[in-house]
Amino acid sequence: MPAALAVSGLVKRYGRVEALRGVDLAVEEGELVGLLGPNGAGKSTLVKIACGLVRPTQGGAEVAGAPAGSHAALARMGYLAELFRFPGWYSADEVLRLHQRLSGSTGGEAERTRLLELVALAEARDRRVEEMSKGMQQRLGIAQALVGEPRLLLLDEPTSALDPVGRRTVRELLESLRGRGISVLLNSHLLSEVELVCDRVAILLDGAVVTAGTPSELARPRGVEVETDEGTRVYADARRDDAPRIVAELVAAGRRVYGVSVRTSTLEEVYLDAVGGETS
Repeated sequence: MPAALAVSGLVKRYGRVEALRGVDLAVEEGELVGLLGPNGAGKSTLVKIACGLVRPTQGGAEVAGAPAGSHAALARMGYLAELFRFPGWYSADEVLRLHQRLSGSTGGEAERTRLLELVALAEARDRRVEEMSKGMQQRLGIAQALVGEPRLLLLDEPTSALDPVGRRTVRELLESLRGRGISVLLNSHLLSEVELVCDRVAILLDGAVVTAGTPSELARPRGVEVETDEGTRVYADARRDDAPRIVAELVAAGRRVYGVSVRTSTLEEVYLDAVGGETS
């Protein structure tokens, strides 16, 4: 089975400006990939090419084996923009009905009911958008992106305007989608959210992928921290395999050991190293 999204040798030039410089990226079935990078790194251009809104200068992109922008590709993907707006006078059910017509979905009422239940909006089916909280609107946006049972979701900052409870709700929703085999490319500046939910991360800088891998692969060791009866001490040069030896030496010296933790770099630290401190 082809990847939900496959990008190969992607180059995009706007005159003398090279927005993408040979990007390779794949999102496999049921995989949640975080796309990170400062403003101007090329994230939006990559997403627009995947949606078929922009044509690449070189290289190509495929959605579930179909060329990006083709009818077959569009039928297999869903998209939620960062600054989306639904008509305030529409109900949740009417929003989904509109997008069923736009996408050509034949799922009817059964599909709308299933999607509203999936995003925990079944009780708000007839509520107007203008009466919904930001979190409810965000979940409705994800529901409309799922109309037509796409294999791939492209989500642009889906939790940026939400409070911690709202972000957790959306994060749990994304995890449930992964369990259903739906692939997600998540464009976000909230590194802590990406670290919690994404299987892999790709960091773009100046139109190129500078770092990619799972959060654990990207993490670097930062020593071993040991809590004893004399306080907490960090062995900055130590690694995981050094922990038993350190504990044994402390016990032999008469110290009581209450806790040991292996320290690794956070995704934020990995990101800052990759982009050289550039702001987003």
